[in-house]
Amino acid sequence: MLKKGFAVLSLVFVLIFALTACAPSVTPTTAPVIEPTPTTATAEPVATEAPVEVDPLAAYMPDAVTGAIVSAGSSTVFPLSERMKQRFEEEGFTGEITIDSIGSGAGFERFCVNGETDIANASRAIKDSEVESCKAIGREPLEFRVGTDALAVVVSKENTFVTDVTADELAMIFSTAVKWSDVRADWPNEDILRFIPGTDSGTFDYFIEAIVAPAYPDADGKPNIENGEAAILAASNLQMSEDDNVLVQGVEGSQYAIGFFGFAYYQENADKLTVLSVDGVAPTAESAEDNSYPISRPLFIYTTAQIMQEKPQVAAFVYFYLFNVNNEILDVGYFPASDEVLQNAMDAWTGSVIK
Repeated sequence: MLKKGFAVLSLVFVLIFALTACAPSVTPTTAPVIEPTPTTATAEPVATEAPVEVDPLAAYMPDAVTGAIVSAGSSTVFPLSERMKQRFEEEGFTGEITIDSIGSGAGFERFCVNGETDIANASRAIKDSEVESCKAIGREPLEFRVGTDALAVVVSKENTFVTDVTADELAMIFSTAVKWSDVRADWPNEDILRFIPGTDSGTFDYFIEAIVAPAYPDADGKPNIENGEAAILAASNLQMSEDDNVLVQGVEGSQYAIGFFGFAYYQENADKLTVLSVDGVAPTAESAEDNSYPISRPLFIYTTAQIMQEKPQVAAFVYFYLFNVNNEILDVGYFPASDEVLQNAMDAWTGSVIK
């Protein structure tokens, strides 16, 4: 009986062992623990606007300024300045621009002695004495070259005997010669009628310096301005005027008349007048620029840094003048200054105005 019980118990253990061996094995696992990752709080990016570039020249555009601009001086520069005034107004300037044609010398007097003008127009460089006058009233003149002029020596279309003269002959014609035949024997035995700019004109000054003074040297043989001026003012049949249109009419009126003035006035009246060659060279853009034409000269406008700083409208007009003059100057009747000369003028403007 005991054996039988033991056998039954053994059978039970065998069955338990078999069931245990057949069951799938289970490997105990531990759920992974995810540690929090420390983070640093960051601010949201702030949108920033790109810096706005300010054009320093915007304040000097024609439509950005107003007020009065007063200019006076050379009758030769006058038509060029008038053209630039017209263009400046067309581009939006609403102020008032006054330009008086009174001659370079008178223009410097109003600018340097009386201090009445903002700009002086000149067909010659400012003299040392005029610079001193400017400084005496607290003005330091700034020079801007704006072009080149060739003095035109002209006769009437009715004159058929003069086409070319030498510089020496010109000096005689405008001083001691009374009749045309005094200059060349085969020219008419008729009085020379002279029409020239007035003594305040830069054209008058330049003609004496370039043509007459060399014919009347001083004791050292150097051209003498005073002697040249005295000689031309003592000439017979002499008519003088600061108005070049009056000179044009005078020359046009007689085949024995002769005169000189800026090339622009000849160009305006080329149908009535004949321009002469001097020493075999005719006045052209090329001969004026390379100075092969004996009586070519630079043209200027003058102002000061202080005036331009105190009056933005003056600074704007000068800038506009320099930037646009070569687009207009040929049409007016003069010849362009070189790119280098204009760049120097623009650099002087920038150095005086843009800080």
